[in-house]
Amino acid sequence: MEDLHLIVGLGNPGAEYAKTRHNAGFLLVELLATRWRGDWNSEKKFQSRIARADRNGRRLVLCEPQTFMNLSGAAVGALVKFYQLPLTRLIVAVDDADLPLGEIRLRPSGSSGGHHGLESIEQHLGSREYARLRIGIGRKDSRREIVGHVLGKLSPTEMTLMEKVLARAAEQVECWLAHGLQKAMSQFNGVIEDSNNERTKQ
Repeated sequence: MEDLHLIVGLGNPGAEYAKTRHNAGFLLVELLATRWRGDWNSEKKFQSRIARADRNGRRLVLCEPQTFMNLSGAAVGALVKFYQLPLTRLIVAVDDADLPLGEIRLRPSGSSGGHHGLESIEQHLGSREYARLRIGIGRKDSRREIVGHVLGKLSPTEMTLMEKVLARAAEQVECWLAHGLQKAMSQFNGVIEDSNNERTKQ
């Protein structure tokens, strides 16, 4: 479908995972649904929660896979196949422990970086050639602590910064839709400063 774009946010379903660092992708698509006035519905054939919207003449599908993170590709693959969607009209929002909390990085393609959700999507699509918007969540020094950190809840202070990050990421997605990937990358990739320091590195 010529005018359709798919925005996927990765995360884990269930109240126990709400507002965890690993669910940064869910948080972004939920914000986009609010901005675009999309209503969420469960769609079993896609194993997902789906919100549909129209913006500037484009049909938009927002997706939260309900497969749990490591099987996200089953949902994304089903949507791409159903809509016969070119991968240039797909963007996946995902948490990234290798980026500090406060940084976002949009790229046109790339490796999974060890992220199991991206690994699953790559497996089902048979390609790495799709855009991914990485949302930094930082990491603990010890690798043994990474699972607990990723699945941990954002603190109130972290959530305040994350809300700023998500607002900027939402603007980046809207720029991608309106002006393309390169402009969205050059204009929005970078660090959103915390506290009273308003400097933004691009």
